Order: sequence, then structure tokens, then C-alpha cells
Amino acid sequence: MKIVFCSDPLDPKTADADYELEYRTAAGLGLPVELISLDDLLDGKTARAVQRVREANTAEPAIYRGWMMKPVDYEQLYSALQQKNVHLVNTPEQYVLCHHFPHSYSFIKEHTPESRWLDIAAVHSDINRVHEMLASFGSRPLLLKDYVKSRKHEWEEACYIPDASDRQQVEKVLRTFIERQDNGLNGGIVFREYVELEKLGTHGKSGMPLSKEYRLFFYRHRLIAAQNYWEEAAYDGERPDLSVFVAIARRIHSSFFTMDIAKTTTGEWLIIEVGDGQVSGLQDMTDVEAFYRSFLD
Repeated sequence: MKIVFCSDPLDPKTADADYELEYRTAAGLGLPVELISLDDLLDGKTARAVQRVREANTAEPAIYRGWMMKPVDYEQLYSALQQKNVHLVNTPEQYVLCHHFPHSYSFIKEHTPESRWLDIAAVHSDINRVHEMLASFGSRPLLLKDYVKSRKHEWEEACYIPDASDRQQVEKVLRTFIERQDNGLNGGIVFREYVELEKLGTHGKSGMPLSKEYRLFFYRHRLIAAQNYWEEAAYDGERPDLSVFVAIARRIHSSFFTMDIAKTTTGEWLIIEVGDGQVSGLQDMTDVEAFYRSFLD
């Protein structure tokens, strides 16, 4: 199993500083490590991006560990590595499945807040389509995100909508979100029912609520890590029964993915979302060595 990391933008021979510990840990365990240039990949210079990756004599599986990229860029990376006999564990289709929220919703909808979405072209073409879609929420509060990310640290301005029937507020938050996402907007807009989660505190800078959330990593449908989601919050040591989430994970068509879960104020545990494991970060308190031992053959 190869591990493919992003290189430092200023030094193609070293790993990106944010992934240096993971790079050193993987290499120390004997996992072959490779470096790609994310900047070149995003600039369309695919061959140059992977030029430092060693060609494998026989088909060799690989895991990418690095920054998020849009599906079209992941497909280019996947194909370029394939030409070197290096095969990322998630195909482009599997990457989209967990990276773009609408694609994974059917797997988790019974255990996640009600959600609706529109692609960005539809949003721009007719704002009334947004309000028609939101009618099913009545006056319930909502959270807003694109297919990948929210702006939760801009809670009041670009994330939280107190009343789905308040057209003016919906449009204000939506407009702010779209403007601030700019070219980084992914796919379209997702509106999700806001569910009260058990609070652990508030973020010191943004003021957003910090809830009792955990991130689960699954590799080949086996749980390999469970970590506190918020480093800023004081957890009380409570751990949920993960059996229901492990069962759901078995149905998700991905070799490596994450599942974020949280506890509601009524005591129920639900799924916030899933994500592609290759572009999901590790918290500082993660046992990085144990994490990478999971990929040893």
C-alpha cells in the first residue's frame, strides 16, 4: 500500500507541513510514501503533478492523504496514477459518493437531519425554486452548506437560518454564503433541518456552538479510528454505541471514508455527514501510528 501525500508548495521533495507528521509516521512503518504537487494538479499540469511518483512493477493500491479537491481534479489524479500502475483505493465515483453530500444522503437519511438541495445553476436561475423546496420545512430552523462544506464559523451570517419560511432571511444568508464561497463553491446548495445538539461550549472566535461530535474513520468497512471532533471542547468521556453506525458503514460503497456523528439534546445519536477518508483531517490527539498501521497489509 502506497500513501500519496501533497508536497510542500515551495519544496517538491518534502511533504506539505500539515501532513509532515503523517508522512514521517507512514514511512517509519515501512509504507511506501509518494509526493504529488497539488498546485500543478489544480493548474491542469497533471503529468508534472505526479512526476515524482515511482511507477509500480505490478498494480499497487494507494491512499491519497491531502487537501480536498473537486471531483474533476480527483479524476485527473486517479488516471495519472493509474498510468504508473498506482491505483487509489477510491475510484472517482466513490470519491464523489462521499465527498458530495447529495450522493451519500440515501445511505444515511434515516439517521441524519432532513435535507434538500439544488445545484447552483438552479439557485441562480430562479430563487423561487429555493422557497418552493423549503416549504416542506415549514418554520423550522435550517443550516446551509454547499455539497461539501459549510461556513459554520460564520454562523449567523452564512450558515444558520432561524426560520425556513422567512424569505428575506433565507435569501440574505444564502446570498452571503454564495458570495463568500465564490469560486470555492462545490456543486450546489444544501439546506438541512437544524437539530439541537448537546453543547460542549462555544467557539472562542466565531461564537458557533461546539457540540458533542465524533469522527469515525472506516477502511474497507472496518472502523479504524474514532476521535473527538472538536479540539477546542472539553469532552466528558462518554462514547456512543457505535454498532448502528458500523452497520450503516457496511452499506456505503467506498473503501475509505469518514462518518461524523453527534448527540442531540434528547439523547439520540445521529449522523452529520460522511466524507472521503483521503481528504479528511486527523485531530492533533490522534494516535497517528495506530491509524497508519491499519493500512499495513
